[in-house]
Amino acid sequence: MHSSSCSSTLTNDPEASTSDAPTLLLPDWPAPSTVGALVTTRETGPSRGDFAAFNPAAHVGDDPESVVRCRDRLVAEVGDERPLLWLDQVHGARVMQSYQGGYRQRPPQADASVAFDRGHACVILTADCLPVFFCDRQGTRVGLAHAGWRGLAGGVLEASVAALGVDPEELMVWMGPAISNAQFEVGPEVFEAFVAMQPEAEIAFERSPYRLGHYMADLYRLARLRLERVGVLSISGGHFCTACEPRFYSHRRDDGRTGRMASMIWLR
Repeated sequence: MHSSSCSSTLTNDPEASTSDAPTLLLPDWPAPSTVGALVTTRETGPSRGDFAAFNPAAHVGDDPESVVRCRDRLVAEVGDERPLLWLDQVHGARVMQSYQGGYRQRPPQADASVAFDRGHACVILTADCLPVFFCDRQGTRVGLAHAGWRGLAGGVLEASVAALGVDPEELMVWMGPAISNAQFEVGPEVFEAFVAMQPEAEIAFERSPYRLGHYMADLYRLARLRLERVGVLSISGGHFCTACEPRFYSHRRDDGRTGRMASMIWLR
């Protein structure tokens, strides 16, 4: 990450609030009332130290008891004791379309999931990558994708649209908090990967002022281009920067030792 006018300071108070209640970000999109969705922030919760204050990620080195408390709170946010479909995210394009009880012990390797009924809630974890929320205009199908640059280049959004099984023009999308182009420097291989597949993707890159041959990449614009190419027209959100805003975890800003935000979507 490079210096900018963004403030990225967050005091990790060892006496952080022990309340389990998270401070939530709710999507600003025209989804039907049957669709529930949220993103957690790090502002309040039981987590401590580098992971303060609401970290539901079990793979980052946080205290397991705090992680369980955060996850229990998310189950309560959805209500009706509905299971949460956690994923072992690998920056790929696999989409899970059903929930099985064994996933509680071993989450499936995937980077997106969908739900067509009230059997489960979709969940992903991010700390700079882009969470992309989907629903149909009737409020009968929802989905959620984890879209870092590798996932975007690999087609995770296109795979999610296909898994939802409706005309893309019937879908609505909200793009949640991710790192902004002002903070996201990438190498030439990233630029080449996108432009080789979609020449117009060049508009999502600017030459880096920091390193020769590198670029500042706009994940939001890249996602929008990929979605529009497959016919998704209703796209909201995309106005955040996880590296700039202290309410979010950021892998780049915090040199890799940090928690994760949970993004969730479900049918009420």
